[in-house]
Amino acid sequence: MQPTQKNFSWANGAGLALSIVVNVEEGAERGIWQGDKTNEPVDELVSGLKAPIRVHGNESNYQYGINRGAGRVLRELDSAGVPATWTVCAQALEKNPWLAKALMDRGDEPCSHGYRWLFTAFMDKEKEAAFVQKGTDSITRTCGRKPVGYLSRYLHTDHLRKTLSEQGYLYHMDDYSDDFPRWETFDDGTHPIIVLPYAIDNNDMKFWLSPGFTPDMWLDYSRRTFDELLAESQTEGARMMSLGLHLRIVGRPGRIGALRDFLTYVSSRDDVWIARREDIARHFAGQIPAPVDACQHRTGPAD
Repeated sequence: MQPTQKNFSWANGAGLALSIVVNVEEGAERGIWQGDKTNEPVDELVSGLKAPIRVHGNESNYQYGINRGAGRVLRELDSAGVPATWTVCAQALEKNPWLAKALMDRGDEPCSHGYRWLFTAFMDKEKEAAFVQKGTDSITRTCGRKPVGYLSRYLHTDHLRKTLSEQGYLYHMDDYSDDFPRWETFDDGTHPIIVLPYAIDNNDMKFWLSPGFTPDMWLDYSRRTFDELLAESQTEGARMMSLGLHLRIVGRPGRIGALRDFLTYVSSRDDVWIARREDIARHFAGQIPAPVDACQHRTGPAD
């Protein structure tokens, strides 16, 4: 009998799979200095500025994620001994090859976050496909391997998922509809793709937005999410949890301790599988194969 969510289990018989996601956007954001028409807003500095001038404070706020935040996040991941998926804007790694080396030395997964941290919703199919491919090629150069997962900057076209499948991607994570993966198929029955849901309610962006979480609030909410999903996995079927991080946000000295405490809380357990998203997607595909009418699915790296 083919497994369903009810009788499905993750590696080592775990009922809950935990995915740590580190977003790397710094250096790939919008800015006059990059030749863009607008600057990337930073709420605590300047927001909504319409004048076409550089905002050096904004730029430096993002750069903090590279200068200090990245080292702190790497330190805590290493201390806890847990793997992570890094959703990387390709341009950010081009500018900081040391970071690409650091995540690959850890055995972590580079997941494409686009070539730059830009919306693709206003691109036509061909332009969006070229944007995806440019990011794939760049990450392949900086990391020495092709990404198999993709996260856009929220706004994307109706055809992005089909484009990803055609380019050989294994999974797409622009989805917040569930706590368990699913297959997405297309009308022609070819190249289905795994939808690996993400989460924004416990994302460290909650520090950034107004009203913002304090470190204690974020830690409490993340622990509560973990505890509830773990309990459900033991009685109602397998679950998946995502914890989204950003170098420039959780990497601040007043916030990094909350990440340390969360990792300590979860890494000591033997009933949870902490894994890269790639491994989660492959395990799912191995237990619940793609629909039979989608016989040309791919589960390998992008071609």
